[in-house]
Amino acid sequence: MQTGEMLEKIERVLITEQPDLVIVFGDTNSTLAGALAAAKLHIPVAYVEAGLRSFDRSMPEEINRIITDHISDLLFCPTQTSVDNLAQEGVTKGVFLVGDVMVDALEYNRIIAEEKSGVIERFGLNNNYMVLTVHRPANTDSRKNMVAIISAIRESGNKTIFPVHPRTRKCLEKYGLWNTLPLTIITTEPLGYLDMLKLMSHADKILTDSGGIQKEAYILGVPCITLRDTTEWVETLKGGWNVLVGGDYAQIVSNIAQSHPISNSQSTIFGSGDCAKRMCNVINLRIN
Repeated sequence: MQTGEMLEKIERVLITEQPDLVIVFGDTNSTLAGALAAAKLHIPVAYVEAGLRSFDRSMPEEINRIITDHISDLLFCPTQTSVDNLAQEGVTKGVFLVGDVMVDALEYNRIIAEEKSGVIERFGLNNNYMVLTVHRPANTDSRKNMVAIISAIRESGNKTIFPVHPRTRKCLEKYGLWNTLPLTIITTEPLGYLDMLKLMSHADKILTDSGGIQKEAYILGVPCITLRDTTEWVETLKGGWNVLVGGDYAQIVSNIAQSHPISNSQSTIFGSGDCAKRMCNVINLRIN
């Protein structure tokens, strides 16, 4: 229903504006709706973050990725793995390995975040804390998983900053967990990009079920514990920078206690910060 409504309204805009190209990003319902609307009107589609696969079709995001990949004209892949994924599905035309635009954004903003964000001072933090984010239905819709995650952090005794998604808070309240969170977990409303960037930069570890945060943790050199059984960003698993624990209490406790990562440095697998320039060069050649 949501995708259908967006499809109809985006199509109206495209008919009015008549763009030369439609650029879509990520794996949300709006990504799919934008790509479908353009494809129906025979407007070329450029897809940023093409070729990602978790190989878990129970995730709506996975379905959005697959369909968008197969109807796009320009496929901007962040890693060689994403290029290989497309090739395995027979998609080889219009595929470009450009790196990840998130590296561009992060490298540009991390200095600004250090200078302008007061999030560390606001919460009275030093470097001995973790960051937690949970928003995916596989966790929020499961009381068992939420109990496991909260209990594992309680067991660790580590101070943990928890920016809470509105839907996650509703679930915690429904399960009777919101008012019983341990004192070591400091909750806050969702944070802006600069605050979140600085918070993650100085954390000891990050626990998340977000694909984007897994990648940001890797780029920042902060160990990540992913509260999922699969990841689109398989590159982050190399060297122990990221580990998959799902909603398993014992694994979460164990990995919080362990020293991470195994290797001392992470690679530039996601590019060196010139992704936007590479994409613009391709688009200019296509349009002009």
